[in-house]
Amino acid sequence: MPIEPPPTPWTLPSREELAALDHDDDLVAIGADLEPGTLLAAYRVGLFPMPHGRRRIGWWCPRWRGVLRLEELKVSRSLRRSARDFEIRVDTAFDAVVEACADPRRPDGWIDERIKHAYGTLHRLGWAHSVEAWRDGRLAGGLYGVAIGGLFAGESMFHHERDASKVALTGLVELLREDAGAVRRLVDVQWLTPHLGTLGVTEVSRAAYLELLPELLDAPLPAAFLRPGGAGRALV
Repeated sequence: MPIEPPPTPWTLPSREELAALDHDDDLVAIGADLEPGTLLAAYRVGLFPMPHGRRRIGWWCPRWRGVLRLEELKVSRSLRRSARDFEIRVDTAFDAVVEACADPRRPDGWIDERIKHAYGTLHRLGWAHSVEAWRDGRLAGGLYGVAIGGLFAGESMFHHERDASKVALTGLVELLREDAGAVRRLVDVQWLTPHLGTLGVTEVSRAAYLELLPELLDAPLPAAFLRPGGAGRALV
């Protein structure tokens, strides 16, 4: 099971306070730190961090949140064919996935050394995970995020080969479906993009997302992320 870190010393807004915001700004707070307890407390109320300037951390709760409901995943025929060429693995190359997502050559890059360190620490505590697409022994694409109960809060994704990031996302959805039964689970992608829209991502309002959170957080963690000793595994 994930290790619960010491609680944050910061006072964060509650879900109710965030739901009551009447402005359209996605950025709702600045400051605090990226300690594990702060990060988990933030996700549990609907916030996520991104650097704001060179030194400060911004906390975001988008007015319109991009979400992927498991039953709404869209897999095209061509993507289904591509998926056969990849092997999906979980947590076998977390740091490499984060490094690839942080490639400074990518447009609008935002993952700096603070973010790498913070999520690496969360990974070692069992909260942050990578889902990876491998081909011929090479890491071809993947994504990483934070899993709390039935919520997977996706942070970033990358690909070195065509369709590899999409295959990783479809692999994530299959992992979340595996032992779900009647349990509600959800992938939070932060913002809807045209690329993600082709896969079934839609938008919900800030208030609607925050209303979903309690049930998601109370759901059992997917079996794929309950890994003894922190060892990654390949999914056959």
